[in-house]
Order: sequence, then C-alpha cells, then structure tokens
Amino acid sequence: MKTWHYHTPSGSNGNCDEENLTELVNSGTLKADTFVWCTGMTEWQAAKTVLPQLFSLQNSPPPIPGGPAGKRSHEIDFTILGESMQMVEIELDPGETVIAEAGAMNYMEDGVTFETKMGDGSTPDTGFMGKLMQVGKRALTGESLFMTHFTNRGSGKKTVAFASPYPGTIIPVDLSQMGGELLCQRDAFLCAAMGTQIGMAFNKKLGAGFFGGEGFILQRLNGDGMAFIHAGGIVIRKELKGEKLLVDTGCLVAFTNQINYSIERAGNLKSMIFGGEGLFLATLQGHGTVWLQSLPFGRMAARIVGAGGGTKEQGGALGGLGNLFSE
Repeated sequence: MKTWHYHTPSGSNGNCDEENLTELVNSGTLKADTFVWCTGMTEWQAAKTVLPQLFSLQNSPPPIPGGPAGKRSHEIDFTILGESMQMVEIELDPGETVIAEAGAMNYMEDGVTFETKMGDGSTPDTGFMGKLMQVGKRALTGESLFMTHFTNRGSGKKTVAFASPYPGTIIPVDLSQMGGELLCQRDAFLCAAMGTQIGMAFNKKLGAGFFGGEGFILQRLNGDGMAFIHAGGIVIRKELKGEKLLVDTGCLVAFTNQINYSIERAGNLKSMIFGGEGLFLATLQGHGTVWLQSLPFGRMAARIVGAGGGTKEQGGALGGLGNLFSE
C-alpha cells in the first residue's frame, strides 16, 4: 500500500496511507491545491492532478439528513482510565478532531496537533459576530472563552488524553442516544467529538434560577456523537419513568431534556434551617435520565476551607444561612 506525503500552503507536512486519503479530504486537511508525493514520483504535484478521483466525490449530492451517513459529529473511540482520579484516552483516526476545555489535555501522541479557537467549531461558516456571541455565552456559563481543537494530522491512529480537574468520575455520553441534547451543570463539560455544540440554557423557573445551585444558566450539549462530562466522587445514573426525585441541589450533574427541573422547600422551617440539607431541594420528574454526584466540588472546597476551624458547610445554595443559628 502506498504512503502519500503532503505539504500544505500553510507550511505543515504529513503523511498517510492511501486508504486514509478520503478522510483527509473530508476534514479539509488535504485540498485540491495541496502538494503531494509518493514513491515513484519525480516531483511534488497538486493533489487534484495525481488524485482526481478524490475531488470528484465532492461534487456528489450530500448525504440524507438524519441517516447514518449524515452523522455530523466525528466518530471517536475512547477508554476511561483510573478510578477516583480518572482520565479519558481518545483514539483519533487521521483527520478526526476532538474539542476540549482549555487546560484539560493530559498528553497526546506525535501527529496530533492542537489549535485554540473561538467557539466549538460546530458551525464553521459562522462570522466573527456569531463567534463573539458564542464566546459571550461561554463566559456566562463560567467556562474559558476559548476551546482547544485536537486533530490527528499524522498517519494511522493517534491518542490524546484528558483529565478531570478534581477527584471524581468521567461520564461518557452518546448524545445520539439521549435525543441529541443534554443539560448539565456549568462546569461539567470536559471534551467531545468535533461537531458537538456547547451552548447554554436559561432555567425558565424563577425558583430554580435563584435557589437551584446552578443559577439560571446550565450548559446545553447538542449533537450526535460522544461527549464527556465530569463530576465529583462517584456518579449514579437514574432512569425516571414519570416518578419524582428530590435531590440536593449541588449533587445534580446532568439530565436529559425530557426531565422537568424545579425547586421545592426542604420540609418545614425548622428542618430548612437546622437540617443541614439546605433550604431547597431540586425536584426532577419526567421520563429520561439523571446523573447524580456524591461529592460536589463546592462541598469538598468548603470542607477544606473549614478544616482549620472555619464554618461547617451546609447543603444547597443558601444552606449557609443555618450557621446564623448554630452559635
């Protein structure tokens, strides 16, 4: 099998097996004017000259939307490593890309390149103002303004790994099996296949906005590929079939969009103030999936800060008010 070398106008070089050339064309790495060379050729030539069949495919009709061939997200393979301090190792075929939060990368193999961009790359034709809006939304969710895109520019499969920022669990989610959408806490997103859209969702209920632990804003992940979110401690997945579930507001990690999310008082006034569970509980009801964490980061941070004789952490957004009555 032939090995083709390519040289782009921007000055980058690479090589790949002949069977992977189509993937490089589809990803935009190999273009018609890209210079290529393989054993037997006397000089570099434009790809469209020596490989015309690759570019004739670009004139064919697009795939039927919604069908298997119309999948917009890159298909990536992955392995979750570790137990309490986890990382996810993602295997990329030539031309495949994974997007991640800035600073989440742990290691990557030679041949994987990275580039920091505004936005998640799910809408490449968006103009400057559109990208600026995406950056503004990410600022509201508390995330970094830019995202890093990791792409396999080499030949053969390459791996890149991402680690969660604090002890806990990495949750792989196939968005195509979740109705194409997932709502999660503001800092839960870790990485995802290229084509995944990371946005925000405003909570429609005033009570949930003020007392829900996550405020009015949640992260919304849209797509049809793999996404990875992280949470503190161990994670429990619950399937709701119409029943109601009451949860400490800080323990809620993510839920599908068929779940109704609201806030209820945590019992009577005495229980609310002295119960240690905060003033309000999150109420989840509907048909869908819910992920819960055993150790919210805010709770762990409060314990660390209070280890030197500080105040005892209370659950919920306003649970600390109970300390007014503890003396």
